Amino acid sequence: MSELRRRLVHLTGTAFPGAYALDVVSYRQFRLALLAALVVVAGLEFVRLVIGYQHWIYDELTREYEADNVAGYALFFAGSVLAAFLFQPTLAVAAVLMLSVGDPISGVLGSADASAAKAAGVLAAMFLVCFLVALPLVLPAFGTVEGVVVAVAGALGATFADGVKPVIAGYVIDDNFSIPPLAGGAMWVVVQLL
Repeated sequence: MSELRRRLVHLTGTAFPGAYALDVVSYRQFRLALLAALVVVAGLEFVRLVIGYQHWIYDELTREYEADNVAGYALFFAGSVLAAFLFQPTLAVAAVLMLSVGDPISGVLGSADASAAKAAGVLAAMFLVCFLVALPLVLPAFGTVEGVVVAVAGALGATFADGVKPVIAGYVIDDNFSIPPLAGGAMWVVVQLL
């Protein structure tokens, strides 16, 4: 049940890009909201990791391998803020949606272990979900053919980040951090080429 709760919390991150996509907030407000959330979760992680305060919510929403490392929810906001400040609105919002919608679906279908490779079918589902999430955002911005190519590139970037978890200095680069910048970067490269 904890895993399902983690996935549902993950989906709540959709509120940030969703508010922008629905014209509830401006892009500036979207970026500031993500930045404010990052500051809050950084504070929570400081309290958890440095001060050592443990609350039952941490037990419910963090995995065993996150006990002594930055938790996925903080990495979610770090990767999202990075994408929001690196890329134009359409690409950044699509990239954050790929994380907030695609990753929990992939997680429910596949392994919850950050170091395990996911099955090809799970990666195919991740690609499809990310493509479908990006398409309504990129089609109006880039046109039909170009929009499809941009959505494919973003979905490939997100799927790669979901499926490949490099280890740097003994630390697994979590897909909560890597999905938005890789998806946004892949779309940005394609936009530059088009």
